[in-house]
Amino acid sequence: MREPDEDSTGSTPVPFMIALGVIVLVVGGIGLSQLFEGDDVPEVDVVAQAAIAQNDALQRSDYADFRAYTCAAEAGEESDLLARQQNSVNTKGARYIDGVAGVSIDGEKATGTVIYHFDKAPDDKIESPTTFVREDGVWKVCSPGP
Repeated sequence: MREPDEDSTGSTPVPFMIALGVIVLVVGGIGLSQLFEGDDVPEVDVVAQAAIAQNDALQRSDYADFRAYTCAAEAGEESDLLARQQNSVNTKGARYIDGVAGVSIDGEKATGTVIYHFDKAPDDKIESPTTFVREDGVWKVCSPGP
């Protein structure tokens, strides 16, 4: 029989290796679940995101981004749009989207109600019926905002 080493604590790496194996299995399972499940966003949410992205671009006075989320028929001229936006900010404050409700998709068109408020009147919610169209494979706002 072998005598115990005086410096030995009696511990082995086995518990650590078991815990590491469990962690690898859990993380691998989560990864496989995400791979097979995917993270597809429902189409109604994609439509709503167009309104949010368009408003964000407008608030930043980024005409190129604004056009990316606005149908060609509603994009307007850059100088006119930015002047109207600056006037709106001076008068009402920044515009915020509180939500997009009742999105209904019919082929390449969709409708919904975009709910806004302005910085200077946060409790006054404005419900704006909005039309969306899919142009070049991307949902775009095709209604003038408030």
